[in-house]
Formats: sequence, C-alpha cells, structure tokens
Amino acid sequence: MVVDTGATLVSLGTNEARRLGLDYTAGEPVKTMTASGVTRGWRIQLDSVAIGGLKLHGVDAVVLESDLPFVLLGMSFLNRTQWQRDGDRLMLQKRY
Repeated sequence: MVVDTGATLVSLGTNEARRLGLDYTAGEPVKTMTASGVTRGWRIQLDSVAIGGLKLHGVDAVVLESDLPFVLLGMSFLNRTQWQRDGDRLMLQKRY
C-alpha cells in the first residue's frame, strides 16, 4: 500500500479486487484520470479498511480496469484521519 494524497479515492487494480473477493463490477462504471492517462473503473464502497490498529468503515474506493502494483491509500481514507509525520514514519489517528 502506498499513501497517495493525490488520489481522491482508495484505488486498487482488478487482480487485488478479485483476491479480496470484491464484486466490483456491481459498482458504478467510471472513467478516471491516472498518471498513465484516462482509464475505466468501478466506483465501490468498501465495508472497511484496516491498517494496523486503525479501522474505518464505509470507505469509498475505485477498482481500476488496469492492474496496479499496489493499493493507493487515497483521500477517501486519509480525510477521515489526523496524520502527523515523525521522521520517516506517518502516524494516522482516526478522526471520525
């Protein structure tokens, strides 16, 4: 997973979505702009996203038609946390 403040939503590729058992094709079809250009995807809502001891429910996400080498932790998750950098560490704390 990569923290990506430039990503509006948590973003993952189809292989990762399948591995997680997500029925992403039932989501809303979208076209989205990525660093590689415009790509198709499906907007979904994840039941929960957990990182360490931090767990958030109902997180908006997009599954991109193209595969990604990792999940992008976008602002749909990060906006619901307070973050603080401590050296080479990013500390996240749940806000709501």
